[in-house]
Amino acid sequence: MKNRRMFLMFLTTGVVAMAVIVGSAIADELLGYITKVDVEGKKVTVVDKDDKETEVKITADTEYVNRKKESSKIDLAEVAKNVEKGKAKNKKGISVIVTHEKGTASKIEEKAGKKKAAAPTTNN
Repeated sequence: MKNRRMFLMFLTTGVVAMAVIVGSAIADELLGYITKVDVEGKKVTVVDKDDKETEVKITADTEYVNRKKESSKIDLAEVAKNVEKGKAKNKKGISVIVTHEKGTASKIEEKAGKKKAAAPTTNN
């Protein structure tokens, strides 16, 4: 009797663990630039390296991680301002990694920009 219970407990634990692993693997990651923000429609447009546009829906639960690795709920008005600043700098927008499932974002993380190397100095 005890062996049967232990077997069922281990089997149940294994099934739950597999469900957690598979569930997290289903979400897709999208690397690219946010080029448009639709505050009213709660959508952002991300352009990847192949210039393919993908529209992603934003929910109240969407997490936003800035370059300083500070996490909070997304504020689309603030993201729209940052996109405009990014377009002024690099003509693309904000560099991000978007974790989404079926076109609905769960997390948007800004990628840190590349730092320019300091110019070499010569001592003459």
